[in-house]
Amino acid sequence: MKIATVLGTRPEIIKMAPILDEIEKRGIDSVLIHTGQHYDKEMSDNFFKDLELSTPDYNIQVESSSHGKQTGLMMKGIEEVILDEKPDIVLVQGDTNAVLAGAVVAGKLHIAVGHVEAGLRSFDLTMPEEINRKIADITTQMYFVPTEKSAINLLAEDFPRDKIIETGNTVVDACFRHLEIAEKRPIEEDSLRELDIENMDNILTLTMHRAENTDDESRLRGIIAALKELTEMNIIFPIHPRTKKTLKNLGLWDGFNGLDHIHIIKPVGYLDFLLLMSKSTLILTDSGGLQEEAVTLSVPVLTLRYNTERPETVDVGGNILVGADTDVILENARKILTDEEFANNMKNAINPYGDGTAAIKTVDAIEDFYKRGLLNIKAPEEVATSFVRKIEAIDTDITVKEFEDKNKAVVHLVYDGEAMVFPNDELNLNGKMITYDKYQ
Repeated sequence: MKIATVLGTRPEIIKMAPILDEIEKRGIDSVLIHTGQHYDKEMSDNFFKDLELSTPDYNIQVESSSHGKQTGLMMKGIEEVILDEKPDIVLVQGDTNAVLAGAVVAGKLHIAVGHVEAGLRSFDLTMPEEINRKIADITTQMYFVPTEKSAINLLAEDFPRDKIIETGNTVVDACFRHLEIAEKRPIEEDSLRELDIENMDNILTLTMHRAENTDDESRLRGIIAALKELTEMNIIFPIHPRTKKTLKNLGLWDGFNGLDHIHIIKPVGYLDFLLLMSKSTLILTDSGGLQEEAVTLSVPVLTLRYNTERPETVDVGGNILVGADTDVILENARKILTDEEFANNMKNAINPYGDGTAAIKTVDAIEDFYKRGLLNIKAPEEVATSFVRKIEAIDTDITVKEFEDKNKAVVHLVYDGEAMVFPNDELNLNGKMITYDKYQ
């Protein structure tokens, strides 16, 4: 068996590192393709070295560009590699243009796609990430979902449950793996050393880069107003270049002058940033990945958005959506700082993304599918069977598997009276409402 992995951005590299470790540990033949969409080759290679990973076998180096041009260049480069390497499965992770390109190319070449972190949905089609992940899931044969909620998203879109594998999220594996690396090395970023974060109290780590905030003046002003009032916290803000440019264009940049509690620094390396997060009292962010990392590191997080594709972090109580509302941001930040019980409840939220074994479960599933011949994509050899889609309330003790065998059916969705639940084969359907396809 040969596994090809397509990576495009640093978050993808970070989250896939545990899986790459597991593939190498098992001696599975593999090929690593890096699209290089954000970083030059030298920077990319250094990042792999920092994370103690082997450098990619291929670096397409498409660099930054428009969505269409960048994705097209990726598809061309990925196709050339896949045709040459002939892998049994192509792994993609998340929701970037690299995911879209890798999934579409592999699907067109009739090669199985494994989508790590499948099933996330923000239900906001103005986000390019939402488009990428939905298209990628159409071409996928193995859906590695982080939670049951993600699995149910896929079932609601009619994807087959026998290809959905709940693994937890590799962000947990990655945080544990990379924090260990970060803690055994000196801080590289001068600004963090000068701030002496090891001995700083009440650290609020801030990231803000999404267009929904940076391109909306009223939202941006609301967030900045809250930051200025949070004088009881040490706000460390590794600023994104686009955010800095917008602040200057709007005349907001000079407003930070004289505010000793706000420390604006240039972007820092991943390992330094991970260490900073681990020492924070609070994280304020509009990033998707940081919501996961914060819960994993047991740090309360306030999200500067009005929706999230990581609703599990909100459900368990480790994350609060505050949007760009000045008063809501201030109220929750100060409550975390002053209300010990409230803060501890957020810190001790049960991690919805698992226990750090997602990589093992992912590679276990790939090996199982390969041995059973389920990675082979072939045209149908039988006439398609017609079916009728039905909804039914079940009032007898019968499992999903027993119901399907008895009725020549495929169960899709199950509602237990309070919430949708995943229809595992052994789930007892008594007292539940189901939707299913009955074949003729």
